Amino acid sequence: QVQLVESGGGLVQPGGSLRLSCAASGIIFSHSALGWYRQAPGKQREFVARIRTYGSTNYADSVKGRFTISRDNAKNTVYLQMNNLKPEDTAVYYCNDLFTNSWGQGTQVTISS
Repeated sequence: QVQLVESGGGLVQPGGSLRLSCAASGIIFSHSALGWYRQAPGKQREFVARIRTYGSTNYADSVKGRFTISRDNAKNTVYLQMNNLKPEDTAVYYCNDLFTNSWGQGTQVTISS
């Protein structure tokens, strides 16, 4: 049974930083491609970033240069470092395992002064 558990969300001011974590179980983590998505109120869920098995990454244009996805295979955890946060980054952030299409429960990120 695949489990993805996100953490690290919160309320920060514009220009601030947060690091999200997603702890995975039930998958061969080192062989998995994992991603982050987000869903703002009244909007569809959208892609944010993905990291593949050997560490290659890709990002949505809206977060390039500000967000960094990384993985720690020893901890079965994928991270999303978010810098220079903007109010439009406010959303629930979800972790996704590409191969099983499994999702976590989400973590709320709110950017507001």
